[in-house]
Amino acid sequence: MIQEFKAFLMKGNVMDLAVGIIIGAAFTAIVNSLVGDLINPIIGLILGGINFSDMFLDLSGTNPASLAAAKETGAAVFAYGAFITAVINFVIIGWVVFMLVKAMNKLMPKKPEAPAAPAGPSEVDLLKDILAALKK
Repeated sequence: MIQEFKAFLMKGNVMDLAVGIIIGAAFTAIVNSLVGDLINPIIGLILGGINFSDMFLDLSGTNPASLAAAKETGAAVFAYGAFITAVINFVIIGWVVFMLVKAMNKLMPKKPEAPAAPAGPSEVDLLKDILAALKK
């Protein structure tokens, strides 16, 4: 059983998956920084100097001063700024993954096309054969 487990772990697919997860985690940190440190300040500037990630709607009626204060008091809030930030992260990650896959597909050698199946008799030939068989 241990030998089977070792063989499973050493398969290329498992190792590729592990490397992909590690790179994905590092890439997520980069995208989070891109969105949080570059994109959100621009959006905040457009919105009048508001910290975009801290935008929220107070549902409890306590009127907290900030999202952090609302979370400390346990107030019910609708943190739409954090949600929009997560959507921006997702779109950027999706776009970069799409571009990476597209680039990898260009680098991969093309698979040779399978040879065409031999052409059988045409419909006219089949009909002629049937007619000849019926005449006999």
